[in-house]
Amino acid sequence: MTSAGPPGPAVHGMFVDEIDVFVKGGDGGAGCVSFRREKYVPYGGPDGGDGGNGGSIWLEAAPALTTLLDFHYRRHYHAERGTHGQGSNRHGANGADLILKVPLGTVVADRDTGERLGDLTVPGQRILAIRGSRGGRGNARFATSTNQAPRRADLGRPGPERWLHLELKLLADVGVIGFPNAGKSTLVSRLSAARPKIADYPFTTLEPTLGLVRADDDRSFVIADLPGLIPGAADGKGLGHQFLRHTERTRLLLHMLDLDPMTGRDPLDDLQVIDGELAAYSADLAGRPQIIVANKADLPDGAPNRERVERHCAAHGLPLFVISAVTGSGLTDLVRGVASRLASLSAPEAGAPASPPASGTGRPGARTR
Repeated sequence: MTSAGPPGPAVHGMFVDEIDVFVKGGDGGAGCVSFRREKYVPYGGPDGGDGGNGGSIWLEAAPALTTLLDFHYRRHYHAERGTHGQGSNRHGANGADLILKVPLGTVVADRDTGERLGDLTVPGQRILAIRGSRGGRGNARFATSTNQAPRRADLGRPGPERWLHLELKLLADVGVIGFPNAGKSTLVSRLSAARPKIADYPFTTLEPTLGLVRADDDRSFVIADLPGLIPGAADGKGLGHQFLRHTERTRLLLHMLDLDPMTGRDPLDDLQVIDGELAAYSADLAGRPQIIVANKADLPDGAPNRERVERHCAAHGLPLFVISAVTGSGLTDLVRGVASRLASLSAPEAGAPASPPASGTGRPGARTR
């Protein structure tokens, strides 16, 4: 018996970053009870073949995928069962493996026990989701000197099953954080070929956007535009808390502050609030290196806020870049500063590719979904 069903996935627009899926290994084929029947052979021996092994289910990291959306439309997966054994010592065929493609950065865990099965961070890396069952033995396996005509064979074992929890954490070197409308999407669109949706209302960014930024001929980095955070985000308010997990893999955070006085917010208060939300979500995340980016420096009325931010960063030893994402002012220095800072940071840990599924089941190929 399985549970009634998983909770609904985290769906934001068409971006799915967390979901539960059901997997079941293939059933083993039944062994066969059979005896040779040959002319002029008065005593035919047992020749029942074994049943085939059931197929296994594997998860494989695919660079072409960026979301778990496919699993939103199909939640149950069953590997192929092994076929039954036959007479004349003919063994049943093994069931084919089923390979499910997931995006890079997918963390796999058992939904019910919470056991972490692996972290798919390398293209082609595989994790065994569920193994197929062994096929039953035919009666030829039970022949002995005292029992030369066994009428016994094993039934194939049913395949094991369980629910998996898949959680996507984007692989990016740099994460851009800040209040809604601070200019994060505009910055990413100016630095890379990414084209996030940009508009003048709260929560324009409904899903993370990745972009590749080239600093020079030898240096480049991946930047992620994350939805804006608001007070209480770590407790589930707004949209930003849905994507705090995507900052966990970043090596560097760009903390954008809005210098526009017309917003009615204080950029230094914003800085304190967002840092508080990071700390509430994860102590490790709160300690992640940051670069402060003061945006909208092209606005004449923003000069007082700019001076206050500059004094604060100088007093606390915080790296600061003053830019205008709209006009492009200061972006060249920012890109060079980010690339230099990344060069001084250790590379994120990545899992090693797993061996392809071949040894356990002895089958020639596998099905790919």
